[in-house]
Amino acid sequence: MIELSPSERRALRAAAHHLQPVVAVAGNGLSPAVLKEIDVSLKAHELIKVKLHGIERDDRAALLNEICAALDCAPVQQIGNILVLWRENPEKSATATAPRRKAPAPRTKKEAAAALESPRRRLTKRS
Repeated sequence: MIELSPSERRALRAAAHHLQPVVAVAGNGLSPAVLKEIDVSLKAHELIKVKLHGIERDDRAALLNEICAALDCAPVQQIGNILVLWRENPEKSATATAPRRKAPAPRTKKEAAAALESPRRRLTKRS
């Protein structure tokens, strides 16, 4: 299980605020198929919400710890029936650190002037 600092946890909670649950755990509990779906979702999104249906209050914390131990992810937050999980995707972080190419410089004075104009002005300008 990954440990997060309080500032990292706060930032992840803020980022997860607008997310919708992508995986649901229901009456059958934490089956291998559900664990695989959570793993696929973590690979795709890094930060996900999991909704628990019909799980008793006492069992929710144990379920969160079991998921985090099995998938090597970090528990971000648990509010009622919603769990927020995070795991860094090493493939995404490797591509994110690659240097980006700069946009080509304008070739003429007219192109440079057009690049400096605001988009709203370009739309309302009459030719």
